[in-house]
Amino acid sequence: MSVIGTLLGYVLTAFILVLVARMILDWAGTVSYGSPRVRKARAFAHTVTEPVIAPVRRVLRPVRAGGLSFDLAFTAVFILALILRGVAFSL
Repeated sequence: MSVIGTLLGYVLTAFILVLVARMILDWAGTVSYGSPRVRKARAFAHTVTEPVIAPVRRVLRPVRAGGLSFDLAFTAVFILALILRGVAFSL
């Protein structure tokens, strides 16, 4: 295993964890307003992940089904990060 591949794999793992945190915090935000710490954590997760998700969102628009909206860009970035992490750790 190369050091660069391992390091890149760990960076992608951290990014995936922030994506999962963003997903959970977004769901929690729809249920309640949350404490100031939750709002800060949500803002941090959005700050880290939005530069990656926003360009994908311009290509993959959210799909609306009645009152719901499914963000395909988030799903695509999440799956791509999982694939890239697997490739990075195999280098």
